[in-house]
Amino acid sequence: MAVIDSTAIISDAASLAHDVSVGPYVVIGPNVTIGSGCVIGPFTRIEGPTAIGERNNFYGHASIGGPPQDLKYGGERTAISIGNDNVFREFVTVNRGTAGGGGLTTIASSNFFMAYSHVAHDCHVGSQTVFANNATLAGHVEVGDFSTIGAFSAVHQFCRVGEHAFIGGGSMATQDVLPFVKTVGSRPAASYGINTIGLERRGFSKDTIEALQRAYRLLVRSKLKLEEALLRIESELSNYPEVRYLAEFVRGSHRGFIR
Repeated sequence: MAVIDSTAIISDAASLAHDVSVGPYVVIGPNVTIGSGCVIGPFTRIEGPTAIGERNNFYGHASIGGPPQDLKYGGERTAISIGNDNVFREFVTVNRGTAGGGGLTTIASSNFFMAYSHVAHDCHVGSQTVFANNATLAGHVEVGDFSTIGAFSAVHQFCRVGEHAFIGGGSMATQDVLPFVKTVGSRPAASYGINTIGLERRGFSKDTIEALQRAYRLLVRSKLKLEEALLRIESELSNYPEVRYLAEFVRGSHRGFIR
């Protein structure tokens, strides 16, 4: 049975599962769908169109589904889609998409957004990521599964963060962030090798980590031209799917990547 505080304001055009918990002074607008087991903490505001899956926890004072902070936005109908089992701590903000960016901001499942972190319009966040306090995405950013965005870090618009990437606190990423790699620094940021400890904790084999380390050295530390390094990686290490993904990520970069 839903537990809804008497001070909450919920639109008649919103749809809540039967067991959603809604705290004091929550505001839920029209065209919002909230799945089973969700907890909406005090003073949270959710605007639509927004679709929220199951067992998400909004601790309080979050702002979800607000219009994009984009001067080109003219009130077009855009949306947010959120999966299951995400945690949104205090004052997290997530904005809807823009018409020019596809119209949709997406967050998959099992992510942890610490206080004051921000996901801007048209971003696409994978699963099992961690956003530390004040981690910020500009518009049109893609974030791969299992990545970590450190506290007070920012990712420039149209950049990509690869799977299992680790961005250290206080970093400014103005180009793509390599998967599996530690990236730290402010203007310019730099990469500091494969995130060995993180990958070990995720259960990656020693052979896979060593292959990624070798690929990283060819890509970043050698004096080979980029295409020569990629060809070496693809010819010598293609039996490792993680290495193939790393090479494909680099080949798909439009802004360049942080070395």
